[in-house]
Formats: sequence, C-alpha cells, structure tokens
Amino acid sequence: PEWYVDLWLTIVWVTYLFVFLGTLWRRREPHIYVANWFYLAFIVTVAMLHLVNNATVPISFVEPKSYTIFAGVQDALTQWWYAHNAVGFFLTAGFLAIMYYFVPKRAERPIYSYRLSIVHFWSLIFLYIWAGPHHLHYTALPDWAQTLGMTFSVMLWMPSWGGMINGLMTLSGAWDKLRTDPVLKMLVVSVAFYGMSTFEGPLMSIKAVNGLSHYTDWTVGHVHSGALGWVAYVSFGALYCLTPWLWDRKGLYSLKLVNMHFWISTVGILLYICAMWVSGIMQGLMWRAYTELGFLEYSFVETVAAMQPYYIIRAVGGLLFIAGSLVMIYNLWRTILGHSANEATPENIDNAIAAQALGE
Repeated sequence: PEWYVDLWLTIVWVTYLFVFLGTLWRRREPHIYVANWFYLAFIVTVAMLHLVNNATVPISFVEPKSYTIFAGVQDALTQWWYAHNAVGFFLTAGFLAIMYYFVPKRAERPIYSYRLSIVHFWSLIFLYIWAGPHHLHYTALPDWAQTLGMTFSVMLWMPSWGGMINGLMTLSGAWDKLRTDPVLKMLVVSVAFYGMSTFEGPLMSIKAVNGLSHYTDWTVGHVHSGALGWVAYVSFGALYCLTPWLWDRKGLYSLKLVNMHFWISTVGILLYICAMWVSGIMQGLMWRAYTELGFLEYSFVETVAAMQPYYIIRAVGGLLFIAGSLVMIYNLWRTILGHSANEATPENIDNAIAAQALGE
C-alpha cells in the first residue's frame, strides 16, 4: 500500500495494542497466563515488521506515491524478513495463544507443563525472527545470510515440537474424551497439523531440499497444511467453544454436525495437501531432468500438463473443506438461535439414567 495507508494501519495497530495492554492492566488475576505472552509478542512483532518493511519516502505530501528506502538484494531480504515473520507471528504466535487457552479449557485439564510453555515462548520468539532468508536460497543474497536463515530454521524444530508435545500431552488422562467430544478432537488434530507443518518447514529450508522444492507446488502443500490443518482447525475449535459461552447456551446445537464437519474437512485437507506434495515433487524432478545432450528433457508446458490431475484433486479437496465450513456455520447459527438437536450424547444418556433412578 501507499504511504498514507501505511500510516493508517499503524494507527489502527497501535490502538489494538493499547486495548490489549489496557485489558491486561485491569485484570483481576495477578498472574499473566502464557497465552497472553504469545498474543503480546504477535502484536509487538507485527508492528515492528510493518514499520521497517514500509519505511518509504513520499514524493509529495499530496501524492500517494512513495519509494522504499531499500534497494536491490537488501530490499529482497527486508521483504522476506517481513513476509516470513508477519505470517509466522500472526499465524503461529497468535494461534498458539488460542491453543494454549482452548485445549486445556476443553479437555478440563491444566496445561501439561507450564515451564515448557515458557521455554517454548522465548525460544520461538528468539529463533523465528531470523528464519526469513531461507526463502532466498540460490539467489544474489550472500551465502552466509542464506546459511544463517537455514540454521535458525532448523533450530526452530525444537521449540515448535516442544509446543506440540505440550498441547498433546495436556490430554494425559483425558484421551477418552476424543471419542465423545468432536470439538476437542478438532483442536487436537490442529496441534498435530502444527507439528507436521513445523517439521516440514525446517526440512524445506535445508539447501539440498530447497533446491528441489522451491517454486513448486510442494510449497503450496506445506502452506496449506498449516493454514487449513493448524490455523483453521484451531480457529474452528475456538468458535465451537466461544459461541455457546457468548450467547449463554447450554451447548452446541449438534455435536453430530461438528463430527460431520471434522471428517469432511479432514478428508478435504488431506486430498489438497497430498495432491500438492506429489505435484510439487514431480515438478521439481521434471524441471531438473536433462537429456544426454544436456538439454532440458521437459518443456514448461509439459510440466503444467502433468499437474492437471493433481489440480483437480486439489479443487475437490478445497470444495470439501468449504462444505465442512458451511456445516459449521449452520451449526453455530442454530446454536445462536437457542435450538437443540436433542441428540443422544453420553451426557444426555447419563442424565436420563440419573433422572430415571431418582424417579424410581
């Protein structure tokens, strides 16, 4: 955006920061839970990234046009420092805060290790900010900067999986709830997708792997395993928890519809990302295939034609994911209206048995 839009976004974001800090200031609980640490880091870091990346010189105060203060490879590095970390601190730190609140709340268990959550926070915050250069392997960026980005990306395995283990182990003693609570199942699967995505990301940052994966659909599959499996699922779980609380309902309209949403969307996600993984690896191999005379074996058009069936599978997966989301919208709307499907859930059965026993 042009410079005046950047200023407006800065004002809005600083206002958001003041609202968040004011909420913490007026809290009744003396301790600040780790979820709020992640929220604060997300807000502050995105503000810093925005200010540096959008540092420009306007040509006039009455003209919208402006020019960045960076040029050449410095501009590319700044752009990817911004792009990687703006996405990372928004879709990782912000949604880890959601995970650290809603998973223990839904499981009715304390977080597995509060100490591990603090280690997870500080190590993630320190390491993530340096990982951007892995997007610029085999470019004009100095080799030492590429290696630095790769090294910090590989080191991110440790805090990322520490957070995943912390989330999953919170269910210790409550794994049986996955059979009866599809909302908790969705939250747990989101943590599993987080672990998978944060394993795949550092793997793809290694130069030898990146030489095959870069510019291919493998990257698309990686991004959507995180965006759909992690970000969307933990958001869906939070919405399923929040809606009855906000509208003062006893529960959701239908847990069966939640289960339907879960399975439809999960099949859609798996079709989507698996198709992109296969398509991406095939792309990379076709692009680097040479004939005996040293010419490219496949033209670009041939690689595009070879991807067609995988793009059809991708479209089917995306449509299934959207269909599951529509089921969720219907379920939440009926919940807001105060309707109940009167399903034979384990809780309802227990209540009926207890009522019958009291009647006798």
